[in-house]
Amino acid sequence: MNETPEKLKIGLVIDTFYPMVDGVVIVVDNYAKQLSKYADVTVFCAGNRRSKKMEHPYKVVYCKEVKLPGFDYPIPAPAFDPAFRKALREADLDVIHIHSPFMIGKYAAHVAKKRGIPLIGTVHSQYYQDLYKATHNKRFARFLLKRHIVSVYDLCDQCLAVNKSIQNLAVEDYGIQRPVAVANNGTDLTLLENYEDAREEINERYGIGKDERVLLFVGRLNRIKNIFFLVDAFARLLEKEDGYRLMFVGTGQDEEALRRRIRHLGVTERVIFTGKITSREEMKKHYARADLFTFPSLYDASSLVQIEAASQKTPALLLRGARTACTVTDGVDGYLSEADIDAYAEKIREIFAGPERHARISDAAQRDLAVSWEKTVGESYALYRRLTEEAGRPVLTPTPEKIHETGTV
Repeated sequence: MNETPEKLKIGLVIDTFYPMVDGVVIVVDNYAKQLSKYADVTVFCAGNRRSKKMEHPYKVVYCKEVKLPGFDYPIPAPAFDPAFRKALREADLDVIHIHSPFMIGKYAAHVAKKRGIPLIGTVHSQYYQDLYKATHNKRFARFLLKRHIVSVYDLCDQCLAVNKSIQNLAVEDYGIQRPVAVANNGTDLTLLENYEDAREEINERYGIGKDERVLLFVGRLNRIKNIFFLVDAFARLLEKEDGYRLMFVGTGQDEEALRRRIRHLGVTERVIFTGKITSREEMKKHYARADLFTFPSLYDASSLVQIEAASQKTPALLLRGARTACTVTDGVDGYLSEADIDAYAEKIREIFAGPERHARISDAAQRDLAVSWEKTVGESYALYRRLTEEAGRPVLTPTPEKIHETGTV
């Protein structure tokens, strides 16, 4: 007699969630969407009235949040929400995956340990950088790192890092004692079918010449993303060679200061600000029109936007030594530059001096780096199954591959 397969019951835990948007929120949303195809998924996160009006193809349990001075995002307050704590404690879960080591993530980790549920934790960020920026004290930042972040990851059965560089950071610098494996981020974007039509549409919309080379930045307009370095290098580039436009997609707290710098440099007519773009189809068009994705951030751990750009055959120019640059091979599927304004500008000139080589690298970026969420999340799901079985909680859920074959669970 055939038994009906049971779905694996997965809890994804994150402090901040929609309508706030950042890279980790997008990762968790894509995890939840993919996993919901073959598992029961619940996201545990902070929320308010706006959050609760949003619809998702998975279950969401919200925690009360508070807004504190000096914080960009509302802060979850599980200590003041007994209903949320009860919901998490009593949730019918086979595995818990935390994507933040802070408020809710820390509570969820202790729940997992108490109930004997396998616990996975992903290292998404360069936490020490954030702590040092907040405290301006290296010793105190190190203390907070060990006490409130590393201690949570050390409760996990398995830790994941978003790339090899962050894996090294977690083990060698942060001192996480639990096993740390690499789980690269992915993208939901696929190559446009009407690629050339999209490029022409963007040209017409912004008054870009057909032969002009478009350099693209996507993300928060915040100085931690090294956006002032980028416009300085762009101005230096234009001193030697014309025919370039620089496009910024996004908004942020330093946008007005950035505009002032651009005016001071005298390159206002060569820079395009699109504002925030939420449509995924529109983003594909903008990535497709760009000839080079210029992303000189030293802050990002594993930027989703460079993967999105690669999905439309737009390779990235990153800074050598940046954590987010570790997946790129210079001159093969992307480009690396020294963290110097003149070197960055000169690298751009070199890139476009060899159009045939650039075309090969553009194709390689799409082939090598634009990995789908279906693949990356499927690998994490295999980890969930293994840890669940090792914990003596066998499940009958078929593999995603088997589900795709049969069309049913």
